Amino acid sequence: MTVAHRHRLLEGMAQAVAAKGYADTTIADIVREAAVSRRTFYEYFNTKADCLIALYTAASHNALDVLRNAIDPARPWQVQIESAIHAYFGCLAQNPVLMRTLFIEILGLGSPGLAARRQVNAEIADFMLKVINSDTGGHKRASPLTADMAIAVVGGINELVLQAIEQERVTELAQMADPAIRLIRAVTREAD
Repeated sequence: MTVAHRHRLLEGMAQAVAAKGYADTTIADIVREAAVSRRTFYEYFNTKADCLIALYTAASHNALDVLRNAIDPARPWQVQIESAIHAYFGCLAQNPVLMRTLFIEILGLGSPGLAARRQVNAEIADFMLKVINSDTGGHKRASPLTADMAIAVVGGINELVLQAIEQERVTELAQMADPAIRLIRAVTREAD
């Protein structure tokens, strides 16, 4: 088993689902797109749902890496969040077909898909908490952002993305950064 085969299977899943939708995609479609054998598929995944969840997790971790790389801990948290949000929406806009697959199709998996989505959302919320509640630039927030509010912000941002997908405005995702930043500012507003 090689990492390259797994990567090819994830790309094959993305291409097959983009072409046919998750419900109509078969394992034969995935392995054909990946140019690997059915046996290779089963070395990595038990079901096509497992493969979609792995794709979702890998792509989400890539987006989280984009968030992490967009910040400069020496800057105030407000500047870090703005940079991270712009980078995140820019990353999403680069692959509109994959975004539809990940944001819509994962929901069709029921409990396993929701569990994967919740795990990723929790990781993004944790990232947000660390950035916003950190003591950067000599300015620590008087009232830290709570975990509940961070997950609420992540949920709101996800809804902006879902709305753009449903309205076929995925190419305009970068423009969603401004409402997301306004949401974060509203939630983090405090009397100084």
